[in-house]
Amino acid sequence: MPLQRRVPKRGFTNIFGKEFQIVNLFALSKVTSWSEESRKDVISPQMMKEAGLIKKIGLPVKILGDGEIAKAVTVQANAFSKKAKEKIEAAGGKIEVIR
Repeated sequence: MPLQRRVPKRGFTNIFGKEFQIVNLFALSKVTSWSEESRKDVISPQMMKEAGLIKKIGLPVKILGDGEIAKAVTVQANAFSKKAKEKIEAAGGKIEVIR
């Protein structure tokens, strides 16, 4: 019997799962201080890439609510957690879901 049939199979691979690049709010607060120099109130995936928060532009970005954000900014990402939405809007900012 071949080796691949003798070795037990482990785990599960979801063929429909999406792989997100995760960015927390405390990391975005660093980008907001960085963006004050350029006077921009929009944080896009391109700015996140330049700041070193994400690796690739082509993969979707998800913002999680770990941390606080003090400045009112518009954040563009593919997905947001419920806490992240609440915290960004409580600071006076807006969210934009990009596809």
